Amino acid sequence: MALSGNSRAKDSGFPDVIELNVGGQVYYTRHATLISNPGSLLGKIFSPKNNASNDLARDPKGRYFIDRDGFLFRYVLDYLRDKQVVLPDHFPEKGRLRKEAEYFQLPDLVKLLTPDDLKPSPDEYIHSDYEDGSQGSDQRMCPPPSLVPADRKSGFITVGYRGSCTMGRESQTDAKFRRVPRIMICGRIALAKEVFGETLNESRDPDRTPDRYTSRFYLKFKHLERSFDMLSECGFQMVACNSSVTASFVNQHTDDKIWSSYTEYVFYRMCLLLIELLQRANCFLKLVNSEEVLLALQELCLQLRQGFFA
Repeated sequence: MALSGNSRAKDSGFPDVIELNVGGQVYYTRHATLISNPGSLLGKIFSPKNNASNDLARDPKGRYFIDRDGFLFRYVLDYLRDKQVVLPDHFPEKGRLRKEAEYFQLPDLVKLLTPDDLKPSPDEYIHSDYEDGSQGSDQRMCPPPSLVPADRKSGFITVGYRGSCTMGRESQTDAKFRRVPRIMICGRIALAKEVFGETLNESRDPDRTPDRYTSRFYLKFKHLERSFDMLSECGFQMVACNSSVTASFVNQHTDDKIWSSYTEYVFYRMCLLLIELLQRANCFLKLVNSEEVLLALQELCLQLRQGFFA
């Protein structure tokens, strides 16, 4: 087998074992692995029909050089070997890996990395829709179960931040606000990593396992609305918030005060089971003709919602 492999390598102009430098990361792989998908970019570059090995870029040590993400290329190479890819738990680079798959022209890998629960637009959500007489009730948007991954975990994430401003009796229009110094994240570590990925700073609690809780993580950015967008994209909804304010004098010679505040926003995400239960309850309500039964079921459904959001 070694002789036949060397023969093929000689005919193609490429060695049987190829050394690659991908973004500074060095990989060794067989030539047959690189051309296992003839329609891919690597299959075209290293194709025996190409016979242009001398035209490819090389690094100072003579390795074939590819200017792409060296860390993510390992998963591309795994796919070329086994036609499947296994990612670590809570892998935060799936979007970037999908772009790498698109660059290397691997459509099947792109499909594997494309989630089934593509985020729908707000118009695609199904609203809890009772009769006209109950439109004033507390209604929450629930995505259809088909748009929710079966293994999605429910849970709470709390976003907190401190703010301050200096303001005196005669300077209401010249209040000096300080920017938000740090956005704190509290909750289960697995959920926090799923939502915020690489933007989550774990330096103050680095050794906790994903199933444990923390109140010491914070975000690497300081835009509160960005954190809200990320939570919304992952299916979380705000269910509560609170704020406290304290004041202290700047010094004894002025009336200026430093106002300090601490604000928390609590977000919750429902699991698939609860979404299906609410959807079925809403559908059943529409089929009921008895007004008394309808009112009773509406009240039961509302209590069920409030019980999960309490």
